[in-house]
Amino acid sequence: HVSMRVRGMEMASKDCVKVAVRVRPFNKRERDAGSRCIISMTSNNISIQDPRNPQNSRTFTFDFTYWSLSGFSRNKDGLFASVFLDLGQGIHDNALQGYNATLLAYGQTGSGKSYSMVGYGANKGLIPTLCERLFQSIKSMQDSRQCQVFFSMLEIYNEQVVDLLSKTSRSAGGLRVREDQQRGFYVEGLRRVPCDSAAQVEQLMEQGTRTRTTVATHMNANSSRSHMLIVIQLKQIFSKECITKQSNIYLVDLAGSERQRSSGSEADRLKEGTAINLSLTTLGNVISALADMALGKKVVHIPYRDSVLTKLLQSALGGNSRTVMIATLSAADICYEESLSTLRYAERWVEFLPKKSHLVITVYTNALLNIDHERRMMQMHPYVMNINEDAQLSGVVKLFIQEGEFVLQIQEKHAIFSNQQRRVSITPVSGSKVIVNGVPVSKRIELQHLDRVVLGSNSTYLFIGFPSERSGEDWSRYDYDYFQSELAAAEGFHIHLGFSSNGPHQPDPSLLAVFYDYIKLMPMVTEANQMSKELKKGVEFKLEIKNLAMSDSKGHDLEKDIAVRVTSVWMWSKAKFVNRKFLMEEVYQQQVVGGEGADRAPLPRDRDPFWDPLEPLHLGSAHLWLQSLAFRIPLEEQVEVVGPEGTEEAILQAQLVPCSPTGLPLGEDDILIDPSELLGKRLDFQLVVDQCCGLRWVKEARNRGVQIGLVFDCPQPLYTPAVWHNVNPLLDHRVQFTALRTSQELLNFLQSNALVLELWGLQETGGSDLSSSLRALHQDLEQLRNSNAALKKENSALREQLNSARNGDYFRLSHAGHYCSVKILGAHPGSEP
Repeated sequence: HVSMRVRGMEMASKDCVKVAVRVRPFNKRERDAGSRCIISMTSNNISIQDPRNPQNSRTFTFDFTYWSLSGFSRNKDGLFASVFLDLGQGIHDNALQGYNATLLAYGQTGSGKSYSMVGYGANKGLIPTLCERLFQSIKSMQDSRQCQVFFSMLEIYNEQVVDLLSKTSRSAGGLRVREDQQRGFYVEGLRRVPCDSAAQVEQLMEQGTRTRTTVATHMNANSSRSHMLIVIQLKQIFSKECITKQSNIYLVDLAGSERQRSSGSEADRLKEGTAINLSLTTLGNVISALADMALGKKVVHIPYRDSVLTKLLQSALGGNSRTVMIATLSAADICYEESLSTLRYAERWVEFLPKKSHLVITVYTNALLNIDHERRMMQMHPYVMNINEDAQLSGVVKLFIQEGEFVLQIQEKHAIFSNQQRRVSITPVSGSKVIVNGVPVSKRIELQHLDRVVLGSNSTYLFIGFPSERSGEDWSRYDYDYFQSELAAAEGFHIHLGFSSNGPHQPDPSLLAVFYDYIKLMPMVTEANQMSKELKKGVEFKLEIKNLAMSDSKGHDLEKDIAVRVTSVWMWSKAKFVNRKFLMEEVYQQQVVGGEGADRAPLPRDRDPFWDPLEPLHLGSAHLWLQSLAFRIPLEEQVEVVGPEGTEEAILQAQLVPCSPTGLPLGEDDILIDPSELLGKRLDFQLVVDQCCGLRWVKEARNRGVQIGLVFDCPQPLYTPAVWHNVNPLLDHRVQFTALRTSQELLNFLQSNALVLELWGLQETGGSDLSSSLRALHQDLEQLRNSNAALKKENSALREQLNSARNGDYFRLSHAGHYCSVKILGAHPGSEP
């Protein structure tokens, strides 16, 4: 027995870790959005291209790569034979030899992770294939040994352990992870079910998956935000040799790290969500530390104890077991951030070489529930079945509506289903949220076959009528996107997908991309509002579509983006909201779900994800077209400031005044018939912002103020002084621009572009305390005013310096008598200053 262990350690050191990556086919959402492929594969190398910068690409190398984008091949049994031989066979062999093995799956929601692990229909994934082969081997060896197989299944969400095979697993705080000197870390009270066939294991997996989805519903969380761990324990008893071998197979479904990447200019006072993915982060840190140790580096601390998952896998990661990781991703350009994140995480495993050992979990045995009963019920009664964002988790929860009434509990009593005289109806309880086919309902409504029902924040169900009403139609079209599209249409955001009378109808891909962002964020916003309500935060979240053309100097209808308005006080980007929601879930878990030991102390503001300091809000933009300047004709305009939803926020009175170098307006004799006469000559003009009228922002609350940003071809916008408490404030702000030598590029720019005037709303915080950025701006302006006299004296010298320049065009900006120069290389939009 001892010598066998030594040989196993030698084997493990040689071939202990394998990392595989699978690129799945485009899904319907990606095809509808006109996505293009940004991933290429040669041998074991995968390259990913940044869709915004095609020159920027990265290449990763793994042990195995599987290209399923253009389809896949399977054998006559419908099995991914090559995948199992590459990844599953070694795990199978290790277990039979008495050693532990670990299979980890990583990928974003919808990346094909569940399909690779579990499979679909005849295409059985790694787990069921592994179980079939294991029981086949046990049967073939029954003459030489007695074998026992035990199955356990748990979930780790927000550092709490839930037993997915126990109805009482949702107790406050979850199950406890304890430590024993001999056994190491183990889960106290975890069920361990004896199994004698692969079919029985599959039934247990179905049961656990059903529990997982149901628990997620009650916890205001998507089940993909949690880690799932299956432990298959194999015990082999050799009576003649008086030897017992025990090995564990760990099957770990890791949560996808789906946080949004914030832009560099978008700093958030709070870090991204931590506890919601603490296990994932810590697992990566453990792997990095072990890799450093394998390379001979001095490692002081390996952070096993920093998360529940790494506690449970401590001996497995550090011993002599075989480990396989499969990462799944999409090749679509709209999934670039998620796919790059997956590749980076998988890369951390490639150089990980330490040997592994086993994990011991103490469990209790209970009887296997009979899932066949569910199948019989489906043939007898109407029911509702869950629809999940991960298609592999749809249909795992079925609620049968037998004759009579029963109460469905999402929070407390939520809705009453009734089956009377072969008519099924639903009635909301106590004003709870119920939506049928996209429309909120407040009283009893009769359900029809294939009606879509949404309960609470994001519990989506498809109603299946009596067996006589089912005509064999395809129900697959009623997927998660269908539900969310229906809800978006009810809110006024509708895109027609399908065929028109003139043939195929294909919406604009950029609009489709933002549409799918919208329907993806809708349930998250609903959940955030629900958590805010239960935590008594008084904060309301609302999705808005941000038109990027508002800040475009050409005024083109560019791509749009999603923003989240927070109680009319803040405007959060999509990235900021997603990251904040993870933190909100953490607070919700601690204060609402945590039970008696929960920490319900009010959070200080600096740690509260529902709160931010007051900051300027971008209310809208107006365009002042520059074409008249090419003819040296003055322009006086009243321009409408339009908000992101098309609302009129204010009227700006502004002027463009061609002038002399000293700022005197030009006369009629200086007007040009042909703009080309300006080529090579100096051009001066002033922008005058006279007044802002009808400020809706200040009408709503008189303690507010505004500031105008002037967005031109300069490195940073210029700002007018702030004005407060006035619906129609006088601004009388003047800026002078000078081009020393007018180029053709500059003429083209003037004739086709606009100067963008951005309206920013300011909010008082105990006086006139603005955001730090604008406060700094105001201080700078005050310093400029104080030094005005001295700068005027330097004006002549500066003019001589500018006139002596021989190359390039210059703009000279005169602000309150202070002249500064900005060199514009090429004098066209986008050139660097």
